[in-house]
Amino acid sequence: MRSVLLVCLVLMWLSHRASAQPQGVQVPCFFIFGDSLVDNGNNNRIATLARANYRPYGIDFPQGTTGRFTNGRTYVDALAELLGFRGFIPPFARTRGPAILRGLNYASGAAGIRDETGNNLGDHASMNQQVSNFGNTVQEMRRYFRRDPNSVNSYLSKCIFYSGMASNDYLNNYFMPDFYTTSSDFTTKAFAAALLKDYTRQLTQLYTLGARKVIVTAVGPIGCIPYELARYNGNSSRCNEKINNAISMFNSGLLKMVQGFNNGQLPGAKFVYLDSYKSSNDLYLNGSSYGFEVIDKGCCGVGRNNGQITCLPLQQPCQDRRKYLFWDAFHPTEQANILLAKSTFTTQAYTYPINIQQLAMS
Repeated sequence: MRSVLLVCLVLMWLSHRASAQPQGVQVPCFFIFGDSLVDNGNNNRIATLARANYRPYGIDFPQGTTGRFTNGRTYVDALAELLGFRGFIPPFARTRGPAILRGLNYASGAAGIRDETGNNLGDHASMNQQVSNFGNTVQEMRRYFRRDPNSVNSYLSKCIFYSGMASNDYLNNYFMPDFYTTSSDFTTKAFAAALLKDYTRQLTQLYTLGARKVIVTAVGPIGCIPYELARYNGNSSRCNEKINNAISMFNSGLLKMVQGFNNGQLPGAKFVYLDSYKSSNDLYLNGSSYGFEVIDKGCCGVGRNNGQITCLPLQQPCQDRRKYLFWDAFHPTEQANILLAKSTFTTQAYTYPINIQQLAMS
């Protein structure tokens, strides 16, 4: 009797959510894995320097400071809106109960594919931990599908999954030789191969847990972020191509991995490769055509390019954030995130083999 009541309550909740959602909602749920580019507050209460739960972070966000590493919405926030979601996908750290059926964000600032990545900044949830957390969520979801446990897999197969990893494996691991040994343990080619081997296993685990529609994003040109511009041989306008070249090796292998998944390695799965390197590079190289007047400095930060120290508590940021490509030393502004989301949702300029709207409708 108790389980029947629970199922009835969940069905009523789902019916309410469906009526509360805009007519155009395209998928029942959205699950997010990644780092600070999409973290929405999971790091707020852990012992780490990689957190953004203070002003002026969130200065343009409807709910104020939440732990997002930008002035407003992240890429996945903008994408959720395009998918028709009403309200934002909540953080795993603070969400339980029937709300999990709508999706969760597991992303953690400083996280990487490798467990040790980001340890220089403190605690975080690596990709391995995020996948494990999703496994716990699936177990919790089964409580709401007790009459037909297999329906959980059917439900998840309609959802969108987003995974954006590896930026920190380079920034806060491989190219930090004072703290990590990976640059002496691996050549750049061997390191990319090691990352891809681990990432293949992690994404396959997501598939085993029920993921079928998956967006996998490439690493952006982090040799051009304000942090690197401020550090690179004292030249504040020149990208660090050594880092960009290393990233390109990883991205090339990531595309091949996605092709393999789609060509039968993971039957029934549909993976989309999101070329964040190309899309971000286009914004960087053609900033003025997108309305950006400043492409090499953070809107908020300290030192050369506002990139030597990231945005400090209560620091006064730039006045017009829409004119800046970067919010701080590492992260894009809300305006950049919105442009990137729109450019990847309905066109195939930066997505392979289909765009995100087509993935949602498939």
